[in-house]
Order: sequence, then structure tokens, then C-alpha cells
Amino acid sequence: MANSAPTELFRALAAWVVSHGLGQYIRQHFLATPFKNVYQVNAFDLALLIPYFIVLMLLASYGVHRYTLVYLYYKNKKNRTTEPRRRFEELPRVTIQLPVFNEQFVIERLLNAVCRLQYPLAKLEIQVLDDSTDETRAVARDLVEYHAARGVPVSYYHRAQRQGFKAGALAAGMEKATGEFIAIFDADFVPPEDFLLRTIHYFSDIAVGMVQARWTHINRNYSFLTEVEAILLDGHFVLEHAGRARSNVFFNFNGTAGVWRRKAIEEAGGWQNDTLTEDTDLSYRAQLKGWKFIYLQDVVCPAELPIEMTAFKTQQARWAKGLIQTGKKILPRVLKSDQPLRVKLEAWYHLTANLSYPLMILLSVLLLPAMIIRFYQGWFQMLYIDLPLFVASTFSVSSFYLVSQRELFPKTWPRALLYLPFLMALGVGLTITNTRAVVEALFGKQTAFTRTPKYRVESKKDRVLAATYRRRLGWVPFLELLIGGYFALTVYYALVNENYITVPFLLLFVVGYWYTGLMSLLQGRFARLSLGANTNTKPFPVGV
Repeated sequence: MANSAPTELFRALAAWVVSHGLGQYIRQHFLATPFKNVYQVNAFDLALLIPYFIVLMLLASYGVHRYTLVYLYYKNKKNRTTEPRRRFEELPRVTIQLPVFNEQFVIERLLNAVCRLQYPLAKLEIQVLDDSTDETRAVARDLVEYHAARGVPVSYYHRAQRQGFKAGALAAGMEKATGEFIAIFDADFVPPEDFLLRTIHYFSDIAVGMVQARWTHINRNYSFLTEVEAILLDGHFVLEHAGRARSNVFFNFNGTAGVWRRKAIEEAGGWQNDTLTEDTDLSYRAQLKGWKFIYLQDVVCPAELPIEMTAFKTQQARWAKGLIQTGKKILPRVLKSDQPLRVKLEAWYHLTANLSYPLMILLSVLLLPAMIIRFYQGWFQMLYIDLPLFVASTFSVSSFYLVSQRELFPKTWPRALLYLPFLMALGVGLTITNTRAVVEALFGKQTAFTRTPKYRVESKKDRVLAATYRRRLGWVPFLELLIGGYFALTVYYALVNENYITVPFLLLFVVGYWYTGLMSLLQGRFARLSLGANTNTKPFPVGV
């Protein structure tokens, strides 16, 4: 009698399925093989399908790696760094370096924040390392004179030739620096007053070479784009950095919002300018020398996010190219070193992650032909072969970033669900610019360090004086729109052939390419409509 209820329920469910024709639908659309005796795989089909599955498997492996980072983050939660083991009895001397290039809108905010840092002035040195070619020079020089007259130990250095870009500026500053420790802040950062006091004591352990803080975002709520950017960076700083740091594998200094031991920089070979990510390059060289890195998830440093699509794409392309350059330079040393296999494996996935962008381009080319061929082979094969690979490649992204939001915002994290589809689409939309950057890195093409323009936009009330530093659009947005149209055709093909399962994946490509393309083309149009005729194009008042 006890087993009769489940049995009756199963029979009722089976009868309902039959009566509604669902069983027939499943047999007809997923289990039937109408082309079994008509269609045979030929050499041309294999020439398309083999690269298609290779690309899918490679992308899936990077997706599985994201799951691995989430696992390591929780598995090693007990290794989270909280308080320093010891504290300095007497605070050491610190040099703060502020590398600047054409930052007339944010230099005042940065310098004012740094001059408010809680640290004995007798133990402090501030260097403004200005490579600017515009009005920033006058603004920065006046600000330095203003603060120096009030007793702040700040100096202004300007290089006529921008040799080595940011790495060259930092190296030139170190030649004059007197501090045992070097703190670095980019122009768009606003360090809190207790930043040095909360980071310096970790260096009481003589093995520690670098301490990195977590970035937060001043203008997170400024626009839909900045919300998505914030989630992307949160994933990096929460799961990637913390997961690696807790697992005792290599992770990198992010170029700003961190403190270095000068000896670690010097022993690692100093700042080098042969990659666009000089911070990651130096980080790996220092860790190969045995220096220990500390990541402080609870120590934060606010920064301004790019507010325009082309600025965001420029930033992402520079990071993508720089990491591949660093991988070419550093990975052979890592793989030949005596580091454990887990360190080598994580370094490989870290430094080669941007290879996924050219793989996405290949997938874009192969997807429609593969869909046509797979249609003749039957949908059931797509369900148990193609679909799991797509899930491993794409859904790992959503779960990865969702976990980071849950860690940072325990009460409001479900709000991030609204942004996840667009976050995934934006990642797809970056493939053109990032693929170009990766290919340039692979073939050794050197390009200048392209800064990410910032405008001191902290809320929706702030005016955007973007015309000063806005980059030219070029041909990329039009190509993105064209590729988006191609994927719209694949969506149409999937709908006509009732392949509804693939439609959500294909829509990510359509939305991603069209969103990045349109936002790049229209970014300046809305700003011009919102600004009055008397908009001030000078830098923000410097208060001197």
C-alpha cells in the first residue's frame, strides 16, 4: 500500500504526457534520425566539426578553471589574511609614487587624498611622476607647491620623454626615492586615510614583498555599463585574487592600491617596460625569487570606473595584450622552475586566459556551419555533446561573478542576477578588440601604453568633459555590428529548425556585439545632448 501512491502518480504523469503529445514531440524532435540513411559525414563536415569541438573543449577548460577558483576560494577560507602577525615598533620610511599622464580632471582628487594619509610626515615621501603633455602639468605643479607650502613632503617630477611609459616613470622615481617601501596609486584612485597604517605592518614579516588591497568603485551606480564593470572587477578581486592567495599560488600586483618592499623590486630586476602589464611581469619575477605576496580583501581603495565603452574596451585590450606578453616572457621560467605543479598550472591559466578571445572568434565563424551539420546528425547528439560544453564555457562565467557578489553583498546580491546576462554578453562583445590585442602580443607587435581616460565622474549629477580625451572610434564598432547581424541569422536558423535550446546562447552573441558596437558609436552623442553651451572645459578647480 505504501508503494501504491508513487506508482499511481507515475502512471498519471505518463498518461498526461501521452495525452498532451509531449512524448511524441520529444521522440520527433530529439530522438528521431530522419537523415540516418540519407546523410553521411564527409571530409568537409569533419574539417568543420573537428576544429569546432576543439575550440569548444578549450573554452570549456577555461570555464572549468573558473569553477576551480570558486572551489579553492571556499576550500582555503581558513587561510584568509586578517591581521599582521607582528607590528613595527617604529614605522618605516615610505615613498608614495603617483604616476600621472594627462589626468587634469582627477589629479587634484588623488593628491588631496594622498596628502591626508595618516602617517608621520617625517617618515613619508610623495612623488608626483608626471609624464603629461597637456594642462595637467600646470595643475599638478600648482597642487604640489600648494601642499608643499603646508609642510607635506611632496615633490614634482616631469619627464620630457615618456620612455618606458608607466614602468619607466616608476623606475625613474625609484632612483630618487628614499623609502624602504613603495606605495603606488594611479590617478583615478582615492586611498582612504588609514591605508598605509592598515598595510605597512604586514611587512614586519621579512619574507613579504608586496601587499595588495581590493579595489572598490566610486561611480559604480553611474550607469548600466559601470555596474557591469564593477561586477567584472569584483570577480577578479574576490575570487581570483583571494582564491590564489589562499591557495599559496602566484597572484599579481594590480599596478595600484598596493605597497612594495623596495628590496623585492630590486631583486626581481626592477620595473621593465617590455610588456603592457609591467605590474604582473614584476609580480611573477618577484615570486619566482621567493618573495611572499599578501592580499587584503578587507582593505579597500576606491577608484573611478571608465564611463564610456571605448575607454573600457581600451583598458581591457591593454590588459589582454599585456597578460599574453607576460605569459610569453614569464611562463617558460615558471614551467622550468622548481615550483609545485599546482603553481605552474594556475600560472598557465592566469597568463593564457585571454586566448579565449580568439577562440571565441573561431567559434563565431564555425557555429552556423556546425549547427547545420549537427541538424542532419540529430538534435539528441547536440543535447549530450554540444550543450554540456556550452554550459561549461558560458555558465561558469555567470556562477563565478554571482558568487563574488554574494560574498561582497550578502543581503543584496540577488540584484546582480539582473546584470548577469548582460555581463556575459559584454564579455562576448569584447572579443574583437581583445582578439586584436592578443594577436598583436602573440606576433610580438609593440604598441604604446594607452591610458584609460577618467573624468572625475562620481555620480549621475557630474558633467562628462569627455571630448578632451575621447579616442577615435575606428572600424571596430562597425565590425561588431556586422558580426552581431551574423548571429541574428543563426538565431533565425535555430528558431526555424525548432532548435530552441541554443537560442539563449546565440542571443548572448547578438546582444554582446550589438551592445558594444552601438555604445561605441553613440557614446559621445548623448553627452553632447546633455551639456549646455557654456560647459567649462578647463580642469576642475585646484583650490590654490
